[in-house]
Amino acid sequence: MDEELRSLTERLRQESGASPAFERLVATDDLDALAAVLTEPGQPLWARELAAFRLGLAGDRRAFESLVLLLNHRDPPRCASAAYALARLGDPRTARAAAALATNELRVAYALHPVRLLVDLRAPEAVPALITTLQRRLRPHDPYRRVALACVEGLGALGDARARPVLNEALAHPVLAEAAVRALGRIPKQR
Repeated sequence: MDEELRSLTERLRQESGASPAFERLVATDDLDALAAVLTEPGQPLWARELAAFRLGLAGDRRAFESLVLLLNHRDPPRCASAAYALARLGDPRTARAAAALATNELRVAYALHPVRLLVDLRAPEAVPALITTLQRRLRPHDPYRRVALACVEGLGALGDARARPVLNEALAHPVLAEAAVRALGRIPKQR
């Protein structure tokens, strides 16, 4: 069993009280039954999350909307699971949705996993979204240093020269300076 699926299954087993409905969702291979959980009224969050995750791993795009909602959830384990499933889903809308979530200032507290997903996807939207998000985090007394650090590390991993100016600005921030030096070192020198 995939480690991420195992972790999600254990977390949701506890959340569901190991109910028979949970065990049915874990055991089924029927993608239509999983998709029905996403549209049936009154389904608990754990059931929707499990169904969306399993559909995402199966490459079934019916999971897309639910996974994007979970990517922006206040509970970090839900966000992490959604990002993992979205990275494997193969839906062309994923990068645009992750970029919108990463750059949404009203939801910046939940931007960590969208930022990491953008790096994993290596999509055209990734570098502009990470630059925008990092620029906003460089304000004095910004409380979202984990998001800023994820942007710095992600921009280094992506190695795009467009990130050089914002990474140079990040050098002035003690919490980000070391990561910014490493990130700048990963960007190919201009000739």
